[in-house]
Amino acid sequence: MAAAQSRIAVHAVVGVLLIGTCVAGAEGAKAQTAPRPSAPPMQPSADQSLIARGAYLAKAGDCAGCHTAVNGGAPYAGGLGMASPFGTIISSNITPDPRYGIGRYSYEDFARALREGVAPGAKHLYPAMPYPSFSKLADDDVHALYGYFMHAVKPVARPNEPPQVPFPFNQRWTLTFWKWLFMPKGGPYRAHPEHDAQWNRGAYLVQSLGHCGACHTPRGVAFQERGYDEASPHYLAGGVNDHWFAANLTGDPGSGLGRVPADDLVSFLKTGHGGGLVAYGSMVEQIEDSSQYLNDDDLRAIASYLKSLPSQQPSGNYNPERPVARSAANGNRVHERQSAGATVYQSFCARCHGDRGMGNLPLYPKLAGNPSVISDDATSLIRLLVEGGNTPATLTGPPRMNMPAFAGLLSDAEMAQALTYIRSAWGNDARQVTANDVGTFRSGLHK
Repeated sequence: MAAAQSRIAVHAVVGVLLIGTCVAGAEGAKAQTAPRPSAPPMQPSADQSLIARGAYLAKAGDCAGCHTAVNGGAPYAGGLGMASPFGTIISSNITPDPRYGIGRYSYEDFARALREGVAPGAKHLYPAMPYPSFSKLADDDVHALYGYFMHAVKPVARPNEPPQVPFPFNQRWTLTFWKWLFMPKGGPYRAHPEHDAQWNRGAYLVQSLGHCGACHTPRGVAFQERGYDEASPHYLAGGVNDHWFAANLTGDPGSGLGRVPADDLVSFLKTGHGGGLVAYGSMVEQIEDSSQYLNDDDLRAIASYLKSLPSQQPSGNYNPERPVARSAANGNRVHERQSAGATVYQSFCARCHGDRGMGNLPLYPKLAGNPSVISDDATSLIRLLVEGGNTPATLTGPPRMNMPAFAGLLSDAEMAQALTYIRSAWGNDARQVTANDVGTFRSGLHK
């Protein structure tokens, strides 16, 4: 269950691209001149409990992940650049600073920005901010978030930076039509009476605060998510975000979660490690900044919901009874031990991942049967070989481990051969990776 490494507009995503996780929020809008009603005053005895709840919800939404600049940026003060197909969007200052942040926002301003993507002054926000997902937030949770940001977050007088978006995408008024076409119309999440409380809690977290679909749901030509709940066959079926492939979270037994037990999902969300799987890319930041802080009941609810999703967009197969590499009948006419891919793997990969791809748990993931390995989309695998990566550093999980970059050691052809071997050995069965796949990826990376 991995997503992209840099936050996209969610990321866009998911790419946006995004892609892994809370994206740019209400971008430095000026307060309207006409007075606006504010939220009812909170009772002093309830303030701290409300603020504590808001702090928890902000973690669940990973708000700091997108609204905090890299290299020591002040929390929630914005400044993180997120790539999208239309340019770079800079996350905004959402501290209660009255000039550059949201200090002058009434509750209604805050709720409208969060749920509708409209800041004071009728300023439409780019869908890098996942307001389509946040439109499902319950009123009580919006009130708690407002209380937390207004009363517990330190104001930071950091000016907002304009997005680097060219014409015509810099014409925000056009987002009115985008929202009319693509925004969910159902309002706050409504419980499904045919499911129990745990399932509904998980569905609510995944679809709203967690905005998992921002990275894990494929996007359409207008950069819209192709579904916002389990009613869509595209929802959580995987998507490419900022040169990472956010995995299929449906029940597909190949590249999805069909073979991953619920307990392993809980462990994965808590520590970045579970059942031989290890988080990479932007999922590392999401776990470090967000899901590791969720309580066990919420983690189990999320796992319960995800495990209920039927298989969508299936790809890849795993059969441990067929432990050798792809046979001649499937196009590989060279014996496994004579293949260039096997040689590269044994020379550079086996020390950590094992001769038979079983990993070195819990530090290094197994490759045999790993859903990310046998996914039809090899984007993340290529990027990990080119750039390397690291595992999450969490409060309760194993120490952070690093994977080296191989861009300076291996040619495009050698990386392709190694990946093709990995994706066809030990029972794995996924399409081959070509040198052209690697070269095309490298030429487009970071453009």
